[in-house]
Amino acid sequence: MYVNTKDILEKASKEFYAVPAFNINNLEFLIAILEGAVEKNAPVIIETSEGAIKYAGNGDPIRGAKFFVNLVKGYADTLNIPVALHLDHGKNLEYIAAAIKAGYSSVMIDASHEPFEENLKITKEVVKWAHAAGVSVEAELGQLAGIEDNVSAEENVLVDPQQAKIFVEETGVDFLAPAIGTSHGAFKFKGEAKLDFERLEKVKKLTNIPLVLHGASSVPAKYVELAEKYGADLGGAKGVPAEEIKKCVKLGINKVNTDTDLRIAFLAGLRKNLTENVKEFDPRKYFKEGMQFVKDVVMDRLEFLGASGKAI
Repeated sequence: MYVNTKDILEKASKEFYAVPAFNINNLEFLIAILEGAVEKNAPVIIETSEGAIKYAGNGDPIRGAKFFVNLVKGYADTLNIPVALHLDHGKNLEYIAAAIKAGYSSVMIDASHEPFEENLKITKEVVKWAHAAGVSVEAELGQLAGIEDNVSAEENVLVDPQQAKIFVEETGVDFLAPAIGTSHGAFKFKGEAKLDFERLEKVKKLTNIPLVLHGASSVPAKYVELAEKYGADLGGAKGVPAEEIKKCVKLGINKVNTDTDLRIAFLAGLRKNLTENVKEFDPRKYFKEGMQFVKDVVMDRLEFLGASGKAI
């Protein structure tokens, strides 16, 4: 069933677990994700970036947003688990408006690169538009280093908990992504992950709303190794250890974004299949192993975030 993201995350916040949000660009990823969620009887959030909308609409954001709503809602309404569709890192108001009009469950306004007062002003306006259409809103405070789709920053700027309190109260945002030290992309850390758990705990206490962890892919070594065995070059790829993410969930994270893990898992399966089946030219067949690897990643995430069995 297709639902509002806020409904999924408020339940998660009350019951102290997190729901993964998985980025998609195509049908194959959607099927793999939803199969995994059904098998685990879990709620799930599907995300698209502005880049994915542009890709699906062949440059037209309205067409792209409608495509994803029709695809995700049409599939979700045949299932007995809660499924939401979210716009990830909305920076362009044209894309945010297109997602709201098309019927997304929620949108993110990412004005985190702006000074605090400007971020607050822009977010407040987007909340006004979205809430009028029954769409919930995510915003971000602080900045994550790294590169992912249309998001790029050279260094982390950690969230100020007191500013987070003011921001939530004045904007009416439904959930918040506080920067606590994670990074975007497959190359997150030169050394060990260093997340500011004390800062996260303060933000949760002061805002008391569902919180979101961006840049949270774990980059499973087995898929990196398999992809490289069949010709990929992913040297240095390193993610956030599962135990660190679990600790974040205990301290108030309720939505955990995941993109890189799925891409690497799919890449590993695709490269393996194309190498081992050189005469195969049917994409429905050579995508199959990559889709299974994506499903496996999804089920693992649902399990360790505590979302399994929560589709009630």
